Amino acid sequence: MAEVTFTGDTLRYASLFQDVTRTTVVDCLDTEDRIVYVVQKGDIGRAIGKKGENVAKLRRLMNRDILVVEYSEDPGSFIANVFRNYKVKKVEIEQRGDVTHATVTVDASMKGKAIGREGKNLRIARDLIARHFAIQSVSVA
Repeated sequence: MAEVTFTGDTLRYASLFQDVTRTTVVDCLDTEDRIVYVVQKGDIGRAIGKKGENVAKLRRLMNRDILVVEYSEDPGSFIANVFRNYKVKKVEIEQRGDVTHATVTVDASMKGKAIGREGKNLRIARDLIARHFAIQSVSVA
């Protein structure tokens, strides 16, 4: 499990997010083309805002794509939350030798989007999951 650390940029992003949404940020991951926020359990609705207005406002302010994920202490629920935009059917976590692996089954029509061009979305999800749980590999089925 990687340690959750904030850089100066991610601290500023998290602070702005909290000011706009009035929610608590558990984690903030700054990637090439998007910023991923993890909010406390139960805060996802308030974080996104009515009809997505908070996310739209942050997108305009930062000129970056925004992804909001609800935290869960249960690894399976957290992984389902990370992939929620892709119609998750089930999450299986298993031990493969000394590696903990999660397989996320999504709607067949969403599989390509869940993986992303050159595996970008899957890579971001894998990094985010590894920051919170001892899961070393993730695959999409």
